[in-house]
Amino acid sequence: MASVVKNIGSVLSLFVPRGVQVLRQWRKSRSATSAEIRALLKANQDLANRHKGERCFILGNGPSAKKLDLSKLKGETVFSVSNGYLFPGYADFSPRYHCVPQITYGLMTEEDTVRWFKEMHEGLGDAELFLSSNEAGLVRDRQLFPGRKVRYLNLGGGFDHWPEQGLVDISKMVPAVYSVPVMVLMIAMYMGFKDIILLGVDHDQFLTSKYDYAFELKTQKGKDITLNPDGSSSLSRYEEFRSLFRLWHQYRNLALLARANGIEIFNSTPGGELDEFPRKNFDEWFSAK
Repeated sequence: MASVVKNIGSVLSLFVPRGVQVLRQWRKSRSATSAEIRALLKANQDLANRHKGERCFILGNGPSAKKLDLSKLKGETVFSVSNGYLFPGYADFSPRYHCVPQITYGLMTEEDTVRWFKEMHEGLGDAELFLSSNEAGLVRDRQLFPGRKVRYLNLGGGFDHWPEQGLVDISKMVPAVYSVPVMVLMIAMYMGFKDIILLGVDHDQFLTSKYDYAFELKTQKGKDITLNPDGSSSLSRYEEFRSLFRLWHQYRNLALLARANGIEIFNSTPGGELDEFPRKNFDEWFSAK
């Protein structure tokens, strides 16, 4: 999971004016049409309250997840994210859903993305997949994820003007996200889950000065423009703290929306710095069993 999703403007700054024009033309040619996106989003309506009153686990990719006995997730509804299919024993607890946020192109090229998606498809088992609508054209044109249910979110805008009581409707445009758990929380709340449990969502790289994963990356290794080759942040403290503020702002908005709608979000990550949700020990979720 990328620690922070960089604003596309940061990527565009890598190109000269002519390069910017070429990039825009390429993205336009690769994008789904507005009509296609509307149809893709409308298909999400059948997800509303699909899991009303149930609980789910959102498994992030932070190194703290290595401290958890993930075999306990077998039989639970689990969302994995980004490279999460690389977890040892992934097939044993078999996540039902997998989510990938908008991709930042730069070091990550179109061909890299195709290779990553093919690797992902091989590792996901039967998981239903959520992608950004930015990638809909690429998936269509390159015939990726054959036989898999793929859904899309139109990620744009922010939470600032979102109604305080209304859940995010994923059949319409939703806020762009600064980290993939935000995307998953919006989906899980729309699906009607009552208890949503975060695991491996560390967000502590601003203290450790290094971003680590609970596993070894494959195709995406070295492709995060926010990281140096040794895993340390390439951002200045100013850039990093601005991004963290925006990320925490998204979590706080989701916490408020959850409370207004009788939904409880818990952080069962062992450690980490995310403090917007109440803590509950991971093993306590299974004590009744």
